[in-house]
Amino acid sequence: MTYIVQNIKLSIEASKDEAFAIAKHRLLKFFPKSSIEEMAIYKTSVDARKKDHILFVYSVSAKISADSRPDEKTLAKEGIALMAEDVMKIEFGEKSMKEQPVIVGFGPCGMFCALLLAKHGYRPIVIERGASVQQRTEDVERFFQFGILNPESNIQFGAGGAGTFSDGKLVTRINDPKCGYVLSEMHRFGAPDEILYKSKPHVGTDYLKKVVENAEKEILRLGGKVYFNTKLEDISFSDGKVVSVHTNRGDFPCSVLVLALGHSARDTFQMLSSHSITMVPKSFSVGVRIEHLQEDIDFALYGKSAGHPNLPKGEYNLSCHNGDRGVYTFCMCPGGQVVAASSEEYGVVTNGMSNFRRDGKNANSAVAVSVNPSDYGNRVDLAIDFQRRLESSAYIAAGKSYAAPCQTMGDFLGKTKNSNPSKVIPSYRNGYVSMTKLDSVLPAFVSESLKFGFLNFDKKIKGFASNDAILTGVETRTSSPLRILRNEDYSAVCYENLYPCGEGAGYAGGITSAAVDGIKCALAIMKQYRPMD
Repeated sequence: MTYIVQNIKLSIEASKDEAFAIAKHRLLKFFPKSSIEEMAIYKTSVDARKKDHILFVYSVSAKISADSRPDEKTLAKEGIALMAEDVMKIEFGEKSMKEQPVIVGFGPCGMFCALLLAKHGYRPIVIERGASVQQRTEDVERFFQFGILNPESNIQFGAGGAGTFSDGKLVTRINDPKCGYVLSEMHRFGAPDEILYKSKPHVGTDYLKKVVENAEKEILRLGGKVYFNTKLEDISFSDGKVVSVHTNRGDFPCSVLVLALGHSARDTFQMLSSHSITMVPKSFSVGVRIEHLQEDIDFALYGKSAGHPNLPKGEYNLSCHNGDRGVYTFCMCPGGQVVAASSEEYGVVTNGMSNFRRDGKNANSAVAVSVNPSDYGNRVDLAIDFQRRLESSAYIAAGKSYAAPCQTMGDFLGKTKNSNPSKVIPSYRNGYVSMTKLDSVLPAFVSESLKFGFLNFDKKIKGFASNDAILTGVETRTSSPLRILRNEDYSAVCYENLYPCGEGAGYAGGITSAAVDGIKCALAIMKQYRPMD
């Protein structure tokens, strides 16, 4: 059995050996020394609530060979708990597949769905409208340097999905043992060791590219196929079932179709709507990117300990409510950069990205305001129109270019006038237009809520609303503006062999939760159909 010794608090100078010693001391109260076979760091986090006394908090796992099993309540008094088994139940159905299953999208959801199906003999075919990692990287770099947008290969579309060009955060709010499986698989494909034990794991875009390429190789090795630059254009149905998909590279017959779409597949959503696939509008969020100097964020969070080599880069997660409207930070990228994330011409979209080392000068984060269906007319098409209008407004404000409109915090809050960036220089590589009045780009309710949020967050992190912080617009792709309705068995309403899943279908938010939804979708398919091999 494996036990977890929790809540071991040590100074930031202490080594992990001290954590092992304390864990062993506690375990020896219940188990003989000879039964403690193997110990490892299970989780680590930083407790910075007292800036003059910052601590590392460890959880240590230990394999115990003793036959006896102490009472759980007694163990809990010493902060010891039995590790829950991470078992993924695999069931195989009786239905046969005449054609290979097709998965649309090679983001985290589609990737993990394909991996699990391939592992168990279903030989999935993955089609991805964007390019491979290498080609996609070249397309993104071309856009950064010259403003030449490839609408099919960019930060939104391509191998790995939108997460490939991000901070690669693996933190999630869902409490599902499959999260551990996702982390272990990503580690197997080349992610750093620390994602297995850090409380706030991240991969970084540099490592994510390697992970995605290795995941693709594994799918191919297991008998699946992955086709890049292959865009879903239409679907053929017969007797309430999908029979084939039509792409720019020909038709693919399929017995099962998985829609692992990203949140930016607007043309695909329109095509699905034409087939009366049930979609409903949902809440999403829009806002701006905020940038501070990373050293200022570190000092605000860690005090005099800021810059200590054992401490991670400071990061935050803030939220409040302006009346009944939420304001929150999203996708915070320590030591990262604000990037151009447009996927459609004549629109400016921002996102955040950082490499594993997070060694850039600036910290950035989205600050987003909730948008409710009543704000845009309670229709899916109007939700997308709402996003597009903001992106177009930002494009026009930036001189009808893919530069981004920027404004200092002081000017946005009315504390200063006509200020150019000075202390904090925007990291957005496509160029920026300073002294833009973001109030003229954003809806009034968004601007008002952002101002309320900035002042609220300044009470939590001193200097958050400093005059020289930089705001860059616009952030519109925080989540899908719609949900494709599905049954309890993960099949779409009215179509038994169509499986909408992941972020684009409205069932996830972030890399890990999207991957878990893809796994659940694969399990549901396996429960209905037997393997092809």
